[in-house]
Amino acid sequence: VELCVSLVLAMALSEACPPTCTCKSLGNTKGLRVDCSSRGLREVPALPIDTKRLYLQNNSLTTLPPGALDSLSSLEEVKMFDNPWNCDCHILYLKLWLEDISASSLANVKCASPAPMRMKPLVQLTGNELGVCKRLLPIKCLEFFWRDLVLIAGAIITLMLVAWALKFSKKLVCQIKLSPYNSRGYLLRRH
Repeated sequence: VELCVSLVLAMALSEACPPTCTCKSLGNTKGLRVDCSSRGLREVPALPIDTKRLYLQNNSLTTLPPGALDSLSSLEEVKMFDNPWNCDCHILYLKLWLEDISASSLANVKCASPAPMRMKPLVQLTGNELGVCKRLLPIKCLEFFWRDLVLIAGAIITLMLVAWALKFSKKLVCQIKLSPYNSRGYLLRRH
């Protein structure tokens, strides 16, 4: 019976484990230890959801797509040092994710590029140092931005025209009210 359980567990483990990594069970309910270290990985493979310990150190990882590790809700330990991280605005997801998951791992992640960031710990970088990506907003957001900008400009021009029209109409009303007095002015002088 033990052999059968071990075989089923090994088969399930091999289906969930990425081919470029080795996975080891931490016990029946404890999850998996996923070791993808020193594999020359350029991107993080699809990882089992029950990963508790993840080792990605000493690879060729330069960036991490937003949301790539969000499904790993039971993660307790992660190591990502010794990768040539490109610390531009695209690394912000990794920085924020590590702040939430493992501050000690964040302290060990160092930048390889761009040149001014070389060898700086990711934890020390600010938003200004990470730079601004040319297109942080999706195209649809930019379309809404321009539409909103045009609507705001139209509203401002309309308000200016209404204010000018009110000012002009006040002058006109004053002139109309004054003109009957001027025409009767000679009558007023006789009394």
